[in-house]
Amino acid sequence: MRIARFTTGEDPMYGIVQEKDGQDMVYGITGDPLYTDIRPTGTIVPLEDVRLLAPVIPRSKVVCVGRNYAEHAAELGNEVPERALFFLKPNTAVVGPGDPVVIPSYSQELSLEAELAVVIKRMAKDLTPDQVADHVLGYTCANDLTARDAQREEDQWFRAKAFDTSCPIGPWIETDLDLADPAGLALTSAVDGESAQQGSTADMIRPVAELIAEISGVVTLLPGDLVLTGTPAGVRTVEAGASVDITIEGIGTLTNPIVRR
Repeated sequence: MRIARFTTGEDPMYGIVQEKDGQDMVYGITGDPLYTDIRPTGTIVPLEDVRLLAPVIPRSKVVCVGRNYAEHAAELGNEVPERALFFLKPNTAVVGPGDPVVIPSYSQELSLEAELAVVIKRMAKDLTPDQVADHVLGYTCANDLTARDAQREEDQWFRAKAFDTSCPIGPWIETDLDLADPAGLALTSAVDGESAQQGSTADMIRPVAELIAEISGVVTLLPGDLVLTGTPAGVRTVEAGASVDITIEGIGTLTNPIVRR
């Protein structure tokens, strides 16, 4: 099931994206699927006639995993950490499909990072890997945009990773993947149609269930929180005026323009 958050020019609402007669349609549902049962409202709109929004706005945080693909760590001259490397993005970093990513004024080197994002369904604390699937709603595409020059200048990654618009997600939440182990999904990025990253979730050093279990031993994960699981090799700088595509097999494609203001 593909759960989208969208607008037709009025208040945002949730819907289920399904194909009908060869065309993708959005079927409106009541409330928020994180907290209420899915019930149809009767609204049915062609997907091409709606504006997709970020499918979830985290209630508290986005937890990111650094250097979870060996080749990506190597391309930046880093070792694979002995312990999982975690950092945070605020919910103000989150934007949706088609929303502009604004290059921060202090950066001249903005880099894309295609990532599989996990959407948390219920409060999670001190989980074992076997318990993780019951706490996951589904998955979406994410771009962990990074001011690479700022990252090199500081030990803390606040300026590099946490700036507004640095975490596009979408186009929707896919719930039909293996919630505990979505391994073997092709994960790619492209800039203006030119291929950048070509990876697979099978290449993660630490799989999803292990990551979420470890994170839940540090912080309580809340409904709507996101976990970004790392990026494969091939990251590259993107300039103002470019368009970036993040595509994950079984989910879809997230597209955002890059701008400077």
